[in-house]
Amino acid sequence: MRADRLALALWLALAVPAGAAPVGAAPAGVAPICPPDPGTPALVLPHLDAAIRARRPIRIVALGSSSTEGVMATDADDTYPAELQEMLRAALPGRPVRVVNRGIGGQDARREMARMHHDAIATRPQLVIWQVGANAALHRGDPVAFARLVAAGVRRLQRRGIDVVLMDNQRSPRLIASGDDALFDGTLAAVARRTGARLFSRDRLMRGWAREGHPELGFIATDWLHHNDLGYRCVARALGGAILRGLRPPPRTGPAQVAAPAVTALERPSRFTPPPRAPAAPGRAAARASDRGSR
Repeated sequence: MRADRLALALWLALAVPAGAAPVGAAPAGVAPICPPDPGTPALVLPHLDAAIRARRPIRIVALGSSSTEGVMATDADDTYPAELQEMLRAALPGRPVRVVNRGIGGQDARREMARMHHDAIATRPQLVIWQVGANAALHRGDPVAFARLVAAGVRRLQRRGIDVVLMDNQRSPRLIASGDDALFDGTLAAVARRTGARLFSRDRLMRGWAREGHPELGFIATDWLHHNDLGYRCVARALGGAILRGLRPPPRTGPAQVAAPAVTALERPSRFTPPPRAPAAPGRAAARASDRGSR
């Protein structure tokens, strides 16, 4: 535990200059705004797209742990599923859109798999966004077992005709100090490639923001683990934008109508090899800091 705290203190000392104003603070009377998207890839989701084109009610399930539940958000309206629902409703007028929050803090892939049918499949969504991996990183889980569980869950959803987006971890001091954050982010990306699921990477998103002058800590709450309201809002905006960019354009009218290009399947490697685990910090104690859970 002491080694983890020392690693966290060092990370914060390097990230926050002495005497700096609180990260993410906005001038008085000015609401924080989300930075421009640094290039999040479009998410091509054929089942969701077909439902939108057929003008059927849209149902999306957000499955995950505390990043989905919205720990450290001011209230339920400030969670990323609520923000995503608001954005999609504005972008798709006249189409009923519901994003169902099925996040439970502290849960890992195994416990989320156990409730997948009741909390996700039974609601008959077109899309499930599965945020997973943070608790495995925090508690030094087995990356091979993690990969098998998530891959099995993705295929279970796909067999039911459900699109799947996997969401990796936020860049927060406590996750980075765990030493396994990059390992599980890499493992999740490998599962996405293997199964054909889409990947929405918060790690890549936040790195992009930082390169453009928006420090990662500006999107992290005072527990140094979860998002703050701004973080949840900006993640939802980037995710919603990626979903909307992946939709096929409406067909043109008249003789010049052009068919939309077909969506090609992703390559699926025949075998999965997890990335190497990062070495533990010298003097790392066996006991790990207790956590409320994250995504």
